[in-house]
Amino acid sequence: MIKFSVGYQLPEESGQSLVAAVTKYREHVAELYFPWLDFRTCRASLNERDGFVDWSAQETLENDLRTVKDMGIKLDILFNANCYGAEATSVKLANRVSSILEYLDGKIGGVDIATTTSPAIAHVIKASFPKIEVRASVNMKIGTVKGMQYIADLFDSFHMQREYNRDFGRIAELKDWADRNGKKLLLLANSGCMRECSGQIFHDNMVAHESEIAGTRNISGWLPHACWRHLKTRENWVSILQNTWIRPEDIDNYEPYFDTVKLATRMHSNPAMLIHAYASRKHYGNLLDLCEPGFGPALHPWVIDNSKFPSDWFEKSSSCKKQCHNCSYCESVLEKVLVKAGA
Repeated sequence: MIKFSVGYQLPEESGQSLVAAVTKYREHVAELYFPWLDFRTCRASLNERDGFVDWSAQETLENDLRTVKDMGIKLDILFNANCYGAEATSVKLANRVSSILEYLDGKIGGVDIATTTSPAIAHVIKASFPKIEVRASVNMKIGTVKGMQYIADLFDSFHMQREYNRDFGRIAELKDWADRNGKKLLLLANSGCMRECSGQIFHDNMVAHESEIAGTRNISGWLPHACWRHLKTRENWVSILQNTWIRPEDIDNYEPYFDTVKLATRMHSNPAMLIHAYASRKHYGNLLDLCEPGFGPALHPWVIDNSKFPSDWFEKSSSCKKQCHNCSYCESVLEKVLVKAGA
């Protein structure tokens, strides 16, 4: 049975306890991934906003990690920023990573996995912490056997490039190589990001430098996120259906290839609902509520009713050639699933 890797957030972020949700669905959760305080990752800082620091966050995080570890759930620390600037290959960065892992070893019995975008960080962990599984972040966009081969000496497992989530031929090829080489393959199920987004590298670099950007006078009247600009035009809404997310109803089709599937919950407003949907393999409501980012505000007052997808959706979406400019299937589906909220 597929189990899930879920992302940690402090209780104050969504008003929910992520640990309570993990406890409730513990038979469905294999891993908890989490950032370290004041360390660059692919999301905003866990405990700092505009200079305001939550000084209690460290104690809360450590207590929550200890509770989850006691359940037998693996812990996955994130060192997955897209950019570490001038420190990218520095001794300073290596020492910081090592000190964090040593601290966690003493405080909570250590972590099981470290997910990173950085070959340098992977090297440090491989050399000094051989018991930790080193995992390639989905942000590395590894979607070929060649891509895995180049860094096979540094990584034990790979998040597959999300653009191949609906390509079972590619999945089978990657899985075969991973199995033959003692590697593990993982999938991110609920990314709301645009498929093959030309703004992703720019956006990921922005996130890595979020604190500097927040303190800078920036261009006014311009939206730097390609996805939100794209969705301002209603004719572009069909792009949402052409993305990489997988409905909870379809997740079991991936069981031959993946033991663990990642759910993006670090910034989600209702992580308990999200975990429930995938654990139960069913979601009644707006499909956008499952994704991170969800783009619900971009479509308001319209929603994408998950219950209205046609019976051939999975078959069609997982076997198409991804030449959306030459196909109208998703347009026809959008006409069926797009409804006004409350209608």
